[in-house]
Amino acid sequence: MKVDEIVVNSSSHSYRIMIGNGIRSQISTFVTKAYSSIFIVTDEHIADLYLSDIQSGLTHEYVYTSILPAGEKTKCIEYYYQLQTEAIKYGLDRNSLIIALGGGVIGDLAGFVASTFMRGIDYIQVPTTILAHDSSVGGKVAINHRLGKNLIGSFYPPQAVIYDVETLQSLSEQEIRSGYAELIKEALISDELTFRAMLKTDLTSLSAEELQEHLRMGIKVKASIVEADEKESGIRKFLNLGHTLGHALEAELGYGSLTHGEAVAIGLLFSFHISESILSTHLPYDQLHEWFKKNNFPLIIQTEDIQSLMMKMKKDKKNVSKMIQMVLLQDIGEPTLRTVTDKDMERHLNSFIGKLVTK
Repeated sequence: MKVDEIVVNSSSHSYRIMIGNGIRSQISTFVTKAYSSIFIVTDEHIADLYLSDIQSGLTHEYVYTSILPAGEKTKCIEYYYQLQTEAIKYGLDRNSLIIALGGGVIGDLAGFVASTFMRGIDYIQVPTTILAHDSSVGGKVAINHRLGKNLIGSFYPPQAVIYDVETLQSLSEQEIRSGYAELIKEALISDELTFRAMLKTDLTSLSAEELQEHLRMGIKVKASIVEADEKESGIRKFLNLGHTLGHALEAELGYGSLTHGEAVAIGLLFSFHISESILSTHLPYDQLHEWFKKNNFPLIIQTEDIQSLMMKMKKDKKNVSKMIQMVLLQDIGEPTLRTVTDKDMERHLNSFIGKLVTK
């Protein structure tokens, strides 16, 4: 299988995204600077599978490792502080490198540590989930606050992204679902042809070639938007399609109750629902719902507290003057931003929950 290379241009530097099979063992070829030390951050699940491959592929004298618990709950201030403490004790300096080996949680957490340790050191993303194709590209790094997701963070691009699709073979059905919600999102903001092609995908019988093609599509969509709007002042907000409700559900139900992608899937359906009402457009809601259902996404909102859910939605970073701002679709490939009043949002949420129950 060939290695795909995508170059992303940021305001500080350009970096390569390498997508291929088995390329984690070649990581030393992507570490181009003479770093004083390397600090690998991973979780206990990924460490058992791939840590030794990364360690054996590095020729540096000083390589340190931190193995954290797996899961969204690790993306918090306590583990952020723990990693800072370990970095200090290991003697990392401004010429050190952090390698984020894992999914989106590890990438966000380790990237945020890199962005703030000694006012910023280099880091490389080595994503091991489909979901992380989105979070590892674009330089948004963050940790969660108990009141909302990704509220503490920064924009800090990596030096490289090394995406070994071989590591995706160990993913569970739930993790595959989670990643494909983001790929569907990118197809929706891209064009109808790409979206229709994605709806033909059966997540139970993915080939490695098919997966790599989908990843290349998603990364190219995100990279093109990030290059045009690095600091999310305009069109980069479109990448949050489905995330206003998705993030609120994660916070409301407790991080880990739903995977990020499962929450985003519900958020995408809600975006369709509210777009049709506010913009008087017609979107393929039934087809998207059927694809999610066929691939075993949990399409139910397990909370009756609409007011609490709306309060979580008001923590969204896109909001303006305390009003909820959502990414909606005028059509497939035509995202737009709209503010929604509390009264209208409550009405739309209630009708959407009723719609989910009857489907």
